[in-house]
Amino acid sequence: MKQSVVLALLLWLAAVVDLPVCGSTAWAGESAVVLVYHRFDDDRVPALNTTTELLAAHVAELKTGGYAVLPLAEIVSALRAGRALPDKAVAITVDDASAGFYARAWPLLKKAGFPATLFLATDEVDRGGPEVMTWGQLRELSAAGLTVGTQGAARLRLSKAGPDQIAADLARARARLDKELGKDTELFAWPWGEASAEAEDILRRSGFAAAFGQHSGAAWIKGDPFFLPRFAQSSAYGDLQRFRLSVRSLPLPAVDITPEDPAIKANPPAFGFTLAEDVPGIDGLSCFASHQGQLKVERLGPRVEVRMSKPLPSGRTRLNCTVPALEGRWRWFGWQFSVP
Repeated sequence: MKQSVVLALLLWLAAVVDLPVCGSTAWAGESAVVLVYHRFDDDRVPALNTTTELLAAHVAELKTGGYAVLPLAEIVSALRAGRALPDKAVAITVDDASAGFYARAWPLLKKAGFPATLFLATDEVDRGGPEVMTWGQLRELSAAGLTVGTQGAARLRLSKAGPDQIAADLARARARLDKELGKDTELFAWPWGEASAEAEDILRRSGFAAAFGQHSGAAWIKGDPFFLPRFAQSSAYGDLQRFRLSVRSLPLPAVDITPEDPAIKANPPAFGFTLAEDVPGIDGLSCFASHQGQLKVERLGPRVEVRMSKPLPSGRTRLNCTVPALEGRWRWFGWQFSVP
């Protein structure tokens, strides 16, 4: 099967199944790929589960494929300061404080010498139970080098929450992390990837340095640090071919994104962006959205308008735009809408 056909199929799967695929534009040194895992050897929710066998294969690829696996905070600092990153820079993140991470994933990552960041909801740890790590286990991993970020206290749907509720939830989560782990955090992951412009502003004013979604793409040096993409990984859609497409992706240099707010008001949204620099092979640009498949794309100079054929269903909708690059890599721009 031709690579372009494979990529189109993966894009469609990423949109329809609410998972990721691969990358987008700009140049090496201006971007990094951030991976997100959820659960390990827990097949009750296949879309979130990664077997330790597949994780070991991912680790082996990262060890032998010329990648630079870096701490997430180091990547965030470089992106915000405009400092160059190594080609094929990668960060590993995990959402949710599942017991499977402690027992199965962390030993593999630690043995490989790979830094990782765990995003958790503090209320979930406080409730406890056999499926969740304890604060004692989190203190152990934090002392061993794990970075702990937050999804807030109650893992709110922040695109629907009010400003006072958001601010109080963030403050409560950071207070719990400080009390239990002796450290605060500047790193945030949007629960379910659902962001809004209002919530982003509260994060900025609360002293966070970056926030990560669940839309696909490479994190770009000129991208919004409070809505950075991550490639989701799972056994259902995380085979090695797809994994290599993800970790080798480049950013598509999209700026002036409209509408600016991921929590859309008009449906379907009149979505568009401007290419900040010339993109070789731009005639190969394709865009896909969950529930709609391939979308109509109109270009006027550097401006790209993406037209949807019908309103988006309520909930989450992901959009992926890609352009093939050299050496079998792809330039990738992803976005996620929160639809009332």
